Amino acid sequence: MNDSIYKRIEQNPQFQELVAKRERFAWILSAIMLGMYVAFILLIAFEPQLLGTRINADSPVTWGIPLGVGLIVSAFVLTGIYVKRANGEFDRLNKAILDEVQK
Repeated sequence: MNDSIYKRIEQNPQFQELVAKRERFAWILSAIMLGMYVAFILLIAFEPQLLGTRINADSPVTWGIPLGVGLIVSAFVLTGIYVKRANGEFDRLNKAILDEVQK
């Protein structure tokens, strides 16, 4: 692609909308992950006995393990949500923009 195509893409209102949507969605997912991580750290700081409590009396597993694993799994889930939307809506918008500016 040459510079004129790049300029047409940058000036295209659909491209600016795509960038804004993608950026807003990424920030929302990042804020969710950060919120969960901060909540976990605050739980460690202020209620460590809760995380050290056994799930049941016969189990060697404490509540900290499933909560920690849940935090890690949530990162994968949020990444999957982003990838699904990126491969769907964002890719369709991207293709429409490229088709329009290459005319």
